[in-house]
Amino acid sequence: MKNLLIIGCGDIGLRAAAMLRHRYRIFALSHSPVRFEALREAGVLPIPGDLDDPESLLRIAGTAQTVFHLAPPSSSGEVDARTRNLLAALSAKCSILPHRLIYISTSGVYGNCDGEWVPETRPAKPETQRAVRRLDAENRIRKWGRENRVSVSILRVPGIFSRERISVERLKMPVLSPEDDVYTNHIHAEDLARALVLSMRHGAPGRTYNVCDDSGLKMGEYFELVASRLGMDSPARMRREELRGRISPMMYSFLCESRRLVNDRMKSELGLALRYPRVADAL
Repeated sequence: MKNLLIIGCGDIGLRAAAMLRHRYRIFALSHSPVRFEALREAGVLPIPGDLDDPESLLRIAGTAQTVFHLAPPSSSGEVDARTRNLLAALSAKCSILPHRLIYISTSGVYGNCDGEWVPETRPAKPETQRAVRRLDAENRIRKWGRENRVSVSILRVPGIFSRERISVERLKMPVLSPEDDVYTNHIHAEDLARALVLSMRHGAPGRTYNVCDDSGLKMGEYFELVASRLGMDSPARMRREELRGRISPMMYSFLCESRRLVNDRMKSELGLALRYPRVADAL
């Protein structure tokens, strides 16, 4: 039985683990002892360690043939120190490197595309610090993969949704007016986990994949749809400048980027048949 190591084993990692636990011995790096029991109950063996503490990562070297890197980047700066610490730890035993590493990144690396359709060949142009750190992680992983002959794949992911992720409080907040609204993209958590699993077999070395559904909704339309299905009033609509002072700077940054992801490569190369092709299907 082969080994799989999950870095950042939250909702998506646990969904993928449930699909793979009968074929793989699954380990997960965790810095939180309170989560160890929940991981064990899911059939995942916890390994204590913290991506912000390089010395705590020494035991993961040589652990697994495949690595899922699902952890968020460092919280500040332009480089993702966590990814650099991870790659250094995986390289500690040069003769026992993993065969494959799959990284979940963000579609935010494309920046604002003014609502245009965005394939994976479009140059990255991140406009927020968190997206800059994600692109740094992508570049580091690709370079590490080439230098060490490890097959790496990058999944660029937009907003993840599921029943558990819907925030009723967010639905009560205002959204952009139709004339200012931006295109956004979504993927159901279950479909993302399935894409992750399919990438193990079908992800090409050094290849990037947009992982999203077929909805093509604007952000206000998304919130109106969710509110309607929950029996709530539609959120208020406001012009951009009026809305700016009512929401957090991070939330406002999402309102400044508009793009529609092309997911043909995900379907043709990874072979993902979406269980929830549109947000409405899942709701």
